[in-house]
Amino acid sequence: MTRPCVLVTGGAKRIGAAIARRFGEAGWHVALHCNTSLVEAEKLAAQLDSAEVIRCDLADNQAARRMIADLAARHGDWRVLINSASVFRPDSATGLDPATNAQAMQINALAPALMAQLFFAQARSANGRRVIQLTDQKLANPNPDFFSYTMSKHALAATVPMLAMTAAVEDRIYELAPGAILASHDQAPEDAERTHRMNPLRRRTSAQEVADAAYFLATGPMASGQRLFIDSGQHLLSQPRDVMYLTEEGDERR
Repeated sequence: MTRPCVLVTGGAKRIGAAIARRFGEAGWHVALHCNTSLVEAEKLAAQLDSAEVIRCDLADNQAARRMIADLAARHGDWRVLINSASVFRPDSATGLDPATNAQAMQINALAPALMAQLFFAQARSANGRRVIQLTDQKLANPNPDFFSYTMSKHALAATVPMLAMTAAVEDRIYELAPGAILASHDQAPEDAERTHRMNPLRRRTSAQEVADAAYFLATGPMASGQRLFIDSGQHLLSQPRDVMYLTEEGDERR
């Protein structure tokens, strides 16, 4: 294979799918990771010029290890790992749910940190290797909702500068921090349209913008260890709750 390879975890739907399409359109071979979304992953793979689907439960660290080792063995130019897979389940700062927390810490923090380490140790590319960890604008603009999710994204963010310090000179690792982009849970489309404009630019950030940012980080000149916000400035605000609850409470403060 002459195409560079990218692995996108959680690549079957939502932001992960937009990222996968962006790389596919640029001529890359796209390895689409999924767990329960196999039908969606196979449908997307069929739309790309060069793609494969890899099913793996990131709650199983040994399965994640095997996925990285298999790709590293099969692809001589595996340049980029993008960890987009994530769980986003509700609990709060006044009611941490241990099961929700354990799952969030595993899928959102431990698994992507482990895979980044294995990628740098095993992947081959003469053009340098790059890891992009998707975090969240909540790192700069916290609120007490989705407590375990936010905690896990802080944990993942803490690993990026440490891994940047130990990576080879030609390698890079980044954080990509999106804001409110797609509807959450059972949020109605009209509510999402309103709440997702609660940012300094008063515009809705698109999944395509996140995908373009991921491609820039994968191919551009940014120094390792940096965080890139794609949120129309949402992280510059102080919002008392997650945006999906703000219109429900009649609070549309900017």
